[in-house]
Amino acid sequence: MLSTRQFATRLTILTLLGGTAPLAADKQPEPGVGAIPYEGLRTFSEVYGRIRQDYVESVPDEKLLEDAIRGMLTGLDPHSAYLDQEQYNELKVGTTGQFGGLGIEVGMENGFVKVIAPIDDTPADKAGIKAGDLIIRLDDRPVKGMALNDAVKMMRGEPGTDIVLTVVREGVQQPLKITITRDVIRIKSVKSRLLEDGYAYVRITSFQSQTGDSVVEAIDELGKKGEIKGLVLDLRNNPGGVLNAAVAVSDAFLESGLIVYTDGRIEDSKMKFSATANDVLKGAPIVVLINAGSASASEIVAGALQDHKRAVIMGEKTFGKGSVQTIMPTSNGGAVKLTTARYYTPSGRSIQAEGIAPDVPISKVKLQMAEKSEFAPIKEADLANHLTNEKAPAGEEGKGDEAAKDDDALAVQDFPLNEALNLLKGINIMRHTGSKGLAKK
Repeated sequence: MLSTRQFATRLTILTLLGGTAPLAADKQPEPGVGAIPYEGLRTFSEVYGRIRQDYVESVPDEKLLEDAIRGMLTGLDPHSAYLDQEQYNELKVGTTGQFGGLGIEVGMENGFVKVIAPIDDTPADKAGIKAGDLIIRLDDRPVKGMALNDAVKMMRGEPGTDIVLTVVREGVQQPLKITITRDVIRIKSVKSRLLEDGYAYVRITSFQSQTGDSVVEAIDELGKKGEIKGLVLDLRNNPGGVLNAAVAVSDAFLESGLIVYTDGRIEDSKMKFSATANDVLKGAPIVVLINAGSASASEIVAGALQDHKRAVIMGEKTFGKGSVQTIMPTSNGGAVKLTTARYYTPSGRSIQAEGIAPDVPISKVKLQMAEKSEFAPIKEADLANHLTNEKAPAGEEGKGDEAAKDDDALAVQDFPLNEALNLLKGINIMRHTGSKGLAKK
Protein backbone atom coordinates (compact mmCIF):
# COMPACT_ATOMS: atom_id res chain seq x y z
CA MET A 1 0.00 0.00 0.00
CA LEU A 2 1.20 3.49 -0.85
CA SER A 3 1.25 6.06 1.90
CA THR A 4 -0.65 9.32 1.35
CA ARG A 5 2.60 11.17 0.67
CA GLN A 6 3.84 8.45 -1.73
CA PHE A 7 0.55 8.48 -3.61
CA ALA A 8 0.60 12.27 -3.81
CA THR A 9 4.09 12.17 -5.29
CA ARG A 10 3.10 9.48 -7.79
CA LEU A 11 -0.04 11.36 -8.81
CA THR A 12 1.97 14.57 -9.15
CA ILE A 13 4.01 12.95 -11.91
CA LEU A 14 0.99 11.40 -13.59
CA THR A 15 -1.82 13.90 -13.31
CA LEU A 16 -4.37 14.40 -16.06
CA LEU A 17 -4.35 16.92 -18.89
CA GLY A 18 -0.77 17.41 -19.92
CA GLY A 19 1.12 15.87 -17.02
CA THR A 20 2.82 17.53 -14.11
CA ALA A 21 6.08 18.68 -12.69
CA PRO A 22 6.76 17.08 -9.29
CA LEU A 23 6.20 19.50 -6.44
CA ALA A 24 5.90 18.60 -2.78
CA ALA A 25 2.84 19.86 -0.94
CA ASP A 26 5.03 21.57 1.65
CA LYS A 27 7.31 23.28 -0.90
CA GLN A 28 8.29 26.76 0.30
CA PRO A 29 7.76 29.76 -2.03
CA GLU A 30 10.76 31.08 -3.87
CA PRO A 31 12.74 33.91 -2.24
CA GLY A 32 11.66 37.44 -3.10
CA VAL A 33 7.96 36.66 -3.56
CA GLY A 34 7.10 39.58 -1.32
CA ALA A 35 5.63 40.30 2.09
CA ILE A 36 2.21 39.01 3.10
CA PRO A 37 -0.41 41.58 1.96
CA TYR A 38 -1.91 42.39 5.36
CA GLU A 39 -4.17 45.14 3.95
CA GLY A 40 -5.71 42.70 1.52
CA LEU A 41 -6.21 40.14 4.26
CA ARG A 42 -7.88 42.80 6.41
CA THR A 43 -10.31 43.53 3.57
CA PHE A 44 -10.99 39.82 3.14
CA SER A 45 -11.70 39.56 6.88
CA GLU A 46 -14.11 42.49 6.70
CA VAL A 47 -16.06 41.00 3.78
CA TYR A 48 -16.10 37.60 5.49
CA GLY A 49 -17.50 39.19 8.65
CA ARG A 50 -20.18 41.12 6.71
CA ILE A 51 -21.38 37.92 5.00
CA ARG A 52 -21.55 36.05 8.31
CA GLN A 53 -23.47 38.88 9.99
CA ASP A 54 -25.65 40.45 7.28
CA TYR A 55 -26.28 37.86 4.54
CA VAL A 56 -29.96 36.97 4.21
CA GLU A 57 -29.29 33.37 5.21
CA SER A 58 -26.81 31.74 7.55
CA VAL A 59 -23.89 30.16 5.67
CA PRO A 60 -21.52 27.64 7.30
CA ASP A 61 -18.00 28.96 7.79
CA GLU A 62 -16.58 25.92 5.99
CA LYS A 63 -18.54 26.74 2.83
CA LEU A 64 -17.52 30.41 2.86
CA LEU A 65 -13.84 29.54 3.19
CA GLU A 66 -14.01 26.79 0.57
CA ASP A 67 -15.77 29.11 -1.89
CA ALA A 68 -13.12 31.76 -1.26
CA ILE A 69 -10.39 29.23 -2.09
CA ARG A 70 -12.23 28.15 -5.24
CA GLY A 71 -12.56 31.74 -6.39
CA MET A 72 -8.88 32.44 -5.75
CA LEU A 73 -7.85 29.49 -7.93
CA THR A 74 -10.39 29.81 -10.75
CA GLY A 75 -9.37 33.45 -11.13
CA LEU A 76 -5.85 32.33 -12.12
CA ASP A 77 -6.52 30.36 -15.32
CA PRO A 78 -9.06 27.84 -16.68
CA HIS A 79 -7.12 24.81 -15.42
CA SER A 80 -6.29 25.72 -11.81
CA ALA A 81 -8.93 24.58 -9.34
CA TYR A 82 -9.72 23.51 -5.80
CA LEU A 83 -10.86 19.89 -5.49
CA ASP A 84 -12.86 18.83 -2.48
CA GLN A 85 -12.46 15.30 -1.16
CA GLU A 86 -15.07 13.85 -3.52
CA GLN A 87 -13.64 15.59 -6.57
CA TYR A 88 -10.11 14.56 -5.64
CA ASN A 89 -11.20 10.93 -5.35
CA GLU A 90 -12.89 11.16 -8.76
CA LEU A 91 -9.66 12.50 -10.25
CA LYS A 92 -7.72 9.55 -8.84
CA VAL A 93 -10.31 7.13 -10.23
CA GLY A 94 -10.08 8.87 -13.62
CA THR A 95 -6.44 7.84 -14.04
CA THR A 96 -7.56 4.19 -14.22
CA GLY A 97 -9.46 4.79 -17.47
CA GLN A 98 -12.93 4.07 -16.04
CA PHE A 99 -15.41 6.55 -14.60
CA GLY A 100 -19.07 7.53 -14.73
CA GLY A 101 -20.48 10.33 -16.85
CA LEU A 102 -20.98 11.46 -20.44
CA GLY A 103 -17.50 11.05 -21.91
CA ILE A 104 -16.40 14.60 -22.73
CA GLU A 105 -13.36 16.65 -21.83
CA VAL A 106 -14.37 20.22 -20.99
CA GLY A 107 -12.95 23.60 -20.02
CA MET A 108 -14.30 27.11 -19.38
CA GLU A 109 -14.60 29.92 -21.93
CA ASN A 110 -16.30 33.26 -21.20
CA GLY A 111 -18.29 31.73 -18.37
CA PHE A 112 -19.57 28.79 -20.43
CA VAL A 113 -18.46 25.17 -20.52
CA LYS A 114 -16.52 24.48 -23.72
CA VAL A 115 -16.14 20.99 -25.13
CA ILE A 116 -12.48 20.25 -25.77
CA ALA A 117 -13.29 16.86 -27.23
CA PRO A 118 -15.80 14.03 -26.92
CA ILE A 119 -14.20 10.67 -26.10
CA ASP A 120 -14.65 7.93 -28.70
CA ASP A 121 -17.53 5.48 -28.24
CA THR A 122 -19.00 7.29 -25.23
CA PRO A 123 -22.57 8.62 -24.78
CA ALA A 124 -21.47 12.18 -25.69
CA ASP A 125 -19.75 10.99 -28.87
CA LYS A 126 -22.74 8.89 -29.94
CA ALA A 127 -25.14 11.77 -29.22
CA GLY A 128 -23.25 14.06 -31.61
CA ILE A 129 -21.38 16.39 -29.23
CA LYS A 130 -18.49 18.02 -31.11
CA ALA A 131 -15.21 19.69 -30.16
CA GLY A 132 -15.75 23.43 -29.81
CA ASP A 133 -19.40 23.21 -28.69
CA LEU A 134 -20.31 25.69 -25.95
CA ILE A 135 -22.64 24.24 -23.31
CA ILE A 136 -24.97 27.00 -22.10
CA ARG A 137 -27.52 24.94 -20.12
CA LEU A 138 -27.49 21.67 -18.20
CA ASP A 139 -31.10 20.49 -18.13
CA ASP A 140 -32.87 23.76 -17.27
CA ARG A 141 -29.99 25.31 -15.32
CA PRO A 142 -27.91 28.05 -16.99
CA VAL A 143 -24.17 27.40 -16.98
CA LYS A 144 -23.17 31.08 -16.95
CA GLY A 145 -21.48 31.85 -13.64
CA MET A 146 -21.26 28.19 -12.62
CA ALA A 147 -17.89 26.84 -11.52
CA LEU A 148 -16.44 24.22 -13.88
CA ASN A 149 -16.30 21.65 -11.09
CA ASP A 150 -20.00 22.17 -10.37
CA ALA A 151 -20.85 21.77 -14.06
CA VAL A 152 -18.85 18.55 -14.27
CA LYS A 153 -20.57 17.28 -11.14
CA MET A 154 -23.99 17.93 -12.72
CA MET A 155 -23.03 16.05 -15.87
CA ARG A 156 -22.02 13.02 -13.85
CA GLY A 157 -24.64 10.76 -12.32
CA GLU A 158 -26.14 7.31 -12.18
CA PRO A 159 -25.71 5.25 -15.37
CA GLY A 160 -28.97 5.12 -17.31
CA THR A 161 -30.16 8.60 -16.30
CA ASP A 162 -30.59 11.37 -18.88
CA ILE A 163 -29.36 14.94 -19.04
CA VAL A 164 -30.21 17.58 -21.64
CA LEU A 165 -27.32 19.71 -22.86
CA THR A 166 -28.12 22.96 -24.64
CA VAL A 167 -25.16 23.80 -26.86
CA VAL A 168 -24.15 26.62 -29.16
CA ARG A 169 -22.27 25.39 -32.22
CA GLU A 170 -20.31 27.42 -34.74
CA GLY A 171 -22.21 27.69 -38.02
CA VAL A 172 -25.57 26.75 -36.45
CA GLN A 173 -27.93 29.66 -35.84
CA GLN A 174 -30.10 28.18 -33.09
CA PRO A 175 -28.90 26.46 -29.89
CA LEU A 176 -29.14 22.67 -30.02
CA LYS A 177 -30.78 20.58 -27.31
CA ILE A 178 -29.07 17.19 -27.05
CA THR A 179 -30.28 14.48 -24.67
CA ILE A 180 -27.54 12.15 -23.44
CA THR A 181 -27.93 9.01 -21.33
CA ARG A 182 -25.20 8.69 -18.72
CA ASP A 183 -23.12 5.54 -18.66
CA VAL A 184 -20.00 4.08 -17.09
CA ILE A 185 -17.15 5.37 -19.23
CA ARG A 186 -14.56 2.74 -20.04
CA ILE A 187 -11.80 4.11 -22.20
CA LYS A 188 -9.72 1.93 -24.48
CA SER A 189 -7.01 4.40 -25.30
CA VAL A 190 -5.50 2.67 -28.37
CA LYS A 191 -7.27 1.25 -31.42
CA SER A 192 -5.48 -0.13 -34.48
CA ARG A 193 -6.03 -1.80 -37.85
CA LEU A 194 -4.54 -2.10 -41.32
CA LEU A 195 -5.97 0.39 -43.82
CA GLU A 196 -4.59 -1.84 -46.58
CA ASP A 197 -1.54 -4.04 -47.05
CA GLY A 198 1.49 -2.36 -45.47
CA TYR A 199 -0.31 0.74 -44.20
CA ALA A 200 -1.21 0.80 -40.51
CA TYR A 201 -3.68 2.96 -38.60
CA VAL A 202 -3.37 3.66 -34.85
CA ARG A 203 -5.83 5.90 -33.02
CA ILE A 204 -5.14 7.20 -29.52
CA THR A 205 -8.33 8.39 -27.80
CA SER A 206 -6.61 9.61 -24.62
CA PHE A 207 -3.24 9.32 -22.92
CA GLN A 208 -3.31 6.95 -19.94
CA SER A 209 -0.40 5.51 -18.01
CA GLN A 210 -0.14 2.40 -20.24
CA THR A 211 -0.79 4.09 -23.60
CA GLY A 212 2.86 4.07 -24.69
CA ASP A 213 3.12 0.30 -24.20
CA SER A 214 -0.24 -0.22 -25.92
CA VAL A 215 0.91 1.67 -29.03
CA VAL A 216 4.08 -0.42 -29.30
CA GLU A 217 2.08 -3.64 -28.84
CA ALA A 218 -0.44 -2.59 -31.50
CA ILE A 219 2.28 -1.85 -34.05
CA ASP A 220 4.04 -5.15 -33.25
CA GLU A 221 0.79 -7.03 -33.86
CA LEU A 222 0.16 -5.26 -37.17
CA GLY A 223 3.77 -5.91 -38.17
CA LYS A 224 3.16 -9.66 -37.91
CA LYS A 225 0.84 -9.36 -40.93
CA GLY A 226 3.61 -7.95 -43.10
CA GLU A 227 6.08 -5.09 -43.34
CA ILE A 228 4.63 -1.73 -42.27
CA LYS A 229 5.35 0.77 -45.05
CA GLY A 230 3.61 3.70 -43.35
CA LEU A 231 1.52 4.69 -40.34
CA VAL A 232 -1.39 7.06 -39.79
CA LEU A 233 -1.35 8.16 -36.14
CA ASP A 234 -4.79 9.61 -35.38
CA LEU A 235 -4.86 12.15 -32.52
CA ARG A 236 -8.08 13.92 -33.55
CA ASN A 237 -10.38 14.82 -30.65
CA ASN A 238 -7.82 13.49 -28.19
CA PRO A 239 -8.11 15.75 -25.11
CA GLY A 240 -4.75 14.71 -23.63
CA GLY A 241 -3.84 12.79 -20.51
CA VAL A 242 -0.69 11.98 -18.60
CA LEU A 243 2.60 13.56 -19.63
CA ASN A 244 4.58 10.33 -19.25
CA ALA A 245 2.34 8.63 -21.83
CA ALA A 246 2.89 11.43 -24.37
CA VAL A 247 6.65 11.06 -23.86
CA ALA A 248 6.45 7.27 -24.28
CA VAL A 249 4.44 7.51 -27.52
CA SER A 250 6.84 10.10 -28.98
CA ASP A 251 9.83 8.00 -27.91
CA ALA A 252 8.42 4.99 -29.78
CA PHE A 253 9.04 6.76 -33.11
CA LEU A 254 12.24 8.69 -32.36
CA GLU A 255 15.85 7.54 -32.12
CA SER A 256 17.26 10.44 -30.11
CA GLY A 257 16.81 14.07 -29.12
CA LEU A 258 14.56 16.15 -26.89
CA ILE A 259 10.84 15.31 -26.81
CA VAL A 260 9.47 18.06 -24.54
CA TYR A 261 10.59 20.27 -21.70
CA THR A 262 8.75 22.21 -19.03
CA ASP A 263 9.65 25.54 -17.44
CA GLY A 264 8.15 27.39 -14.50
CA ARG A 265 9.06 29.67 -11.57
CA ILE A 266 10.38 26.99 -9.24
CA GLU A 267 13.29 24.66 -9.88
CA ASP A 268 11.20 21.48 -9.62
CA SER A 269 9.04 22.61 -12.56
CA LYS A 270 12.03 22.63 -14.94
CA MET A 271 12.13 19.20 -16.56
CA LYS A 272 13.45 17.67 -19.80
CA PHE A 273 12.42 14.43 -21.51
CA SER A 274 14.56 12.85 -24.22
CA ALA A 275 14.11 9.93 -26.62
CA THR A 276 15.93 6.61 -26.49
CA ALA A 277 17.12 4.69 -29.55
CA ASN A 278 14.47 2.25 -30.82
CA ASP A 279 12.13 3.48 -33.56
CA VAL A 280 9.44 0.79 -33.73
CA LEU A 281 8.72 1.66 -37.39
CA LYS A 282 12.40 1.60 -38.40
CA GLY A 283 12.04 4.88 -40.26
CA ALA A 284 8.77 4.15 -42.10
CA PRO A 285 6.87 7.40 -42.80
CA ILE A 286 4.21 8.70 -40.42
CA VAL A 287 1.27 11.05 -40.94
CA VAL A 288 -0.26 12.46 -37.74
CA LEU A 289 -3.90 13.57 -37.95
CA ILE A 290 -4.91 16.46 -35.65
CA ASN A 291 -7.83 18.84 -35.25
CA ALA A 292 -9.17 21.51 -32.90
CA GLY A 293 -10.03 18.80 -30.36
CA SER A 294 -6.41 17.62 -30.08
CA ALA A 295 -5.08 19.04 -26.82
CA SER A 296 -2.32 18.83 -24.25
CA ALA A 297 -0.53 15.46 -24.49
CA SER A 298 -1.68 15.17 -28.14
CA GLU A 299 0.06 18.45 -28.87
CA ILE A 300 3.25 17.24 -27.18
CA VAL A 301 3.40 14.22 -29.51
CA ALA A 302 2.52 16.21 -32.64
CA GLY A 303 4.99 18.97 -31.75
CA ALA A 304 7.85 16.56 -31.04
CA LEU A 305 7.39 14.56 -34.25
CA GLN A 306 7.00 17.77 -36.24
CA ASP A 307 10.14 19.40 -34.83
CA HIS A 308 12.20 16.27 -35.48
CA LYS A 309 10.72 16.05 -39.01
CA ARG A 310 9.75 12.49 -38.19
CA ALA A 311 6.14 12.89 -39.30
CA VAL A 312 3.92 15.03 -41.50
CA ILE A 313 1.25 16.74 -39.41
CA MET A 314 -2.09 16.95 -41.24
CA GLY A 315 -5.49 18.42 -40.37
CA GLU A 316 -6.50 21.49 -38.36
CA LYS A 317 -4.73 23.67 -35.80
CA THR A 318 -4.86 22.11 -32.34
CA PHE A 319 -6.53 23.34 -29.15
CA GLY A 320 -3.49 25.08 -27.62
CA LYS A 321 -3.22 23.79 -24.04
CA GLY A 322 0.45 24.11 -23.18
CA SER A 323 0.34 24.36 -19.40
CA VAL A 324 1.28 21.88 -16.68
CA GLN A 325 -0.91 21.22 -13.64
CA THR A 326 0.38 19.85 -10.32
CA ILE A 327 -1.96 18.10 -7.88
CA MET A 328 -1.14 19.05 -4.27
CA PRO A 329 -3.18 17.29 -1.54
CA THR A 330 -4.50 19.46 1.29
CA SER A 331 -4.91 18.56 4.98
CA ASN A 332 -8.71 18.24 4.71
CA GLY A 333 -8.56 15.39 2.17
CA GLY A 334 -9.01 17.61 -0.87
CA ALA A 335 -6.39 18.95 -3.24
CA VAL A 336 -5.25 22.00 -5.17
CA LYS A 337 -4.77 21.63 -8.91
CA LEU A 338 -2.35 24.43 -9.73
CA THR A 339 -0.75 25.47 -13.00
CA THR A 340 2.97 25.38 -12.26
CA ALA A 341 4.70 25.41 -15.65
CA ARG A 342 4.43 25.64 -19.43
CA TYR A 343 5.71 22.94 -21.72
CA TYR A 344 7.67 23.51 -24.92
CA THR A 345 8.40 21.51 -28.06
CA PRO A 346 12.03 20.49 -28.82
CA SER A 347 12.61 23.66 -30.86
CA GLY A 348 11.39 25.85 -27.98
CA ARG A 349 7.86 26.57 -29.23
CA SER A 350 5.23 27.21 -26.59
CA ILE A 351 1.92 25.57 -27.44
CA GLN A 352 -0.02 27.64 -24.90
CA ALA A 353 -2.95 29.42 -26.61
CA GLU A 354 -1.23 28.83 -29.98
CA GLY A 355 -1.54 25.13 -30.66
CA ILE A 356 0.25 23.09 -33.32
CA ALA A 357 -0.24 24.23 -36.92
CA PRO A 358 -0.43 21.36 -39.42
CA ASP A 359 2.10 20.96 -42.22
CA VAL A 360 -0.80 20.04 -44.51
CA PRO A 361 -4.01 21.89 -43.56
CA ILE A 362 -7.33 20.15 -44.24
CA SER A 363 -10.55 22.06 -43.74
CA LYS A 364 -13.71 20.45 -42.48
CA VAL A 365 -15.23 18.87 -45.58
CA LYS A 366 -17.73 16.13 -46.22
CA LEU A 367 -17.71 14.20 -49.47
CA GLN A 368 -20.71 12.50 -50.97
CA MET A 369 -20.62 9.57 -53.36
CA ALA A 370 -21.78 10.60 -56.82
CA GLU A 371 -24.97 9.02 -58.03
CA LYS A 372 -24.48 6.20 -60.49
CA SER A 373 -25.07 7.39 -64.03
CA GLU A 374 -26.38 5.25 -66.87
CA PHE A 375 -23.87 7.09 -69.04
CA ALA A 376 -20.79 6.02 -67.07
CA PRO A 377 -17.49 6.19 -69.01
CA ILE A 378 -16.84 3.13 -71.18
CA LYS A 379 -13.52 1.37 -70.80
CA GLU A 380 -11.73 -1.18 -72.99
CA ALA A 381 -12.78 -3.97 -70.66
CA ASP A 382 -16.44 -3.09 -71.31
CA LEU A 383 -16.21 -3.59 -75.07
CA ALA A 384 -17.52 -6.79 -76.62
CA ASN A 385 -14.83 -9.25 -77.68
CA HIS A 386 -12.07 -7.17 -76.06
CA LEU A 387 -8.64 -8.74 -75.84
CA THR A 388 -7.88 -10.15 -72.42
CA ASN A 389 -4.74 -9.33 -70.48
CA GLU A 390 -2.74 -12.54 -70.75
CA LYS A 391 -0.37 -11.40 -67.96
CA ALA A 392 -3.10 -10.72 -65.42
CA PRO A 393 -3.42 -13.55 -62.88
CA ALA A 394 -6.56 -15.62 -63.25
CA GLY A 395 -9.52 -13.81 -61.75
CA GLU A 396 -7.55 -10.60 -61.15
CA GLU A 397 -8.59 -8.68 -64.27
CA GLY A 398 -10.63 -5.63 -63.28
CA LYS A 399 -9.55 -5.73 -59.62
CA GLY A 400 -8.20 -2.19 -59.98
CA ASP A 401 -11.75 -0.91 -60.31
CA GLU A 402 -12.71 -2.60 -57.03
CA ALA A 403 -9.74 -1.01 -55.26
CA ALA A 404 -10.78 2.39 -56.59
CA LYS A 405 -14.27 1.85 -55.18
CA ASP A 406 -12.73 1.04 -51.78
CA ASP A 407 -10.70 4.28 -51.95
CA ASP A 408 -13.85 6.24 -52.78
CA ALA A 409 -15.66 4.69 -49.80
CA LEU A 410 -12.85 5.69 -47.40
CA ALA A 411 -12.80 9.23 -48.82
CA VAL A 412 -16.54 9.60 -48.16
CA GLN A 413 -16.34 7.99 -44.74
CA ASP A 414 -13.24 9.86 -43.49
CA PHE A 415 -11.71 12.33 -45.95
CA PRO A 416 -8.69 13.38 -43.82
CA LEU A 417 -7.79 9.72 -43.20
CA ASN A 418 -8.03 9.02 -46.93
CA GLU A 419 -5.73 11.98 -47.65
CA ALA A 420 -3.26 10.77 -45.00
CA LEU A 421 -3.13 7.35 -46.65
CA ASN A 422 -2.58 8.90 -50.08
CA LEU A 423 0.24 11.04 -48.67
CA LEU A 424 1.95 7.97 -47.20
CA LYS A 425 1.77 6.26 -50.58
CA GLY A 426 3.21 9.34 -52.25
CA ILE A 427 6.10 9.50 -49.78
CA ASN A 428 6.94 5.86 -50.49
CA ILE A 429 6.80 6.42 -54.26
CA MET A 430 9.25 9.29 -53.90
CA ARG A 431 11.50 7.19 -51.67
CA HIS A 432 11.70 4.36 -54.19
CA THR A 433 11.90 6.38 -57.42
CA GLY A 434 13.59 9.59 -56.31
CA SER A 435 12.56 12.94 -57.78
CA LYS A 436 14.68 12.42 -60.94
CA GLY A 437 13.21 9.00 -61.65
CA LEU A 438 9.69 10.32 -61.18
CA ALA A 439 10.34 13.29 -63.48
CA LYS A 440 11.51 11.04 -66.35
CA LYS A 441 8.25 9.16 -66.48
